[in-house]
Amino acid sequence: MSSPENAAHDEGGDDDIIREQDRLLPIANVARIMKQAVPSNAKIAKDAKETVQEASDRCQQEKRKTINGEDIVWAMEALGFDQYGQLMKLYLQKYKEVTKVEKGHGDYGSSVYDATGVNGTFH
Repeated sequence: MSSPENAAHDEGGDDDIIREQDRLLPIANVARIMKQAVPSNAKIAKDAKETVQEASDRCQQEKRKTINGEDIVWAMEALGFDQYGQLMKLYLQKYKEVTKVEKGHGDYGSSVYDATGVNGTFH
């Protein structure tokens, strides 16, 4: 009789292969974190949660603890949202330009909202 540990090996599986569900953050945890950043009545699409999961996975592989804008763009493109990924690259570039200017003037915050249309920063 074969043990569960040997089942994958007996079936020709590879011990080095990690199941996707073991590799990615649980979707419920991702949703809980994302809900903290949006208004209470906002809905978060499944695709958005999956994008954050992929970005988080990339960070884990690179041994980083913080997801940044480039990770989100990469995840969008990896999941097939190329057209949105290109738009996000442009938005991220403009956001960085504006925040760079604002940091130089010492008035960081209020005009970032005015110039970019966002309230807050990428984390």
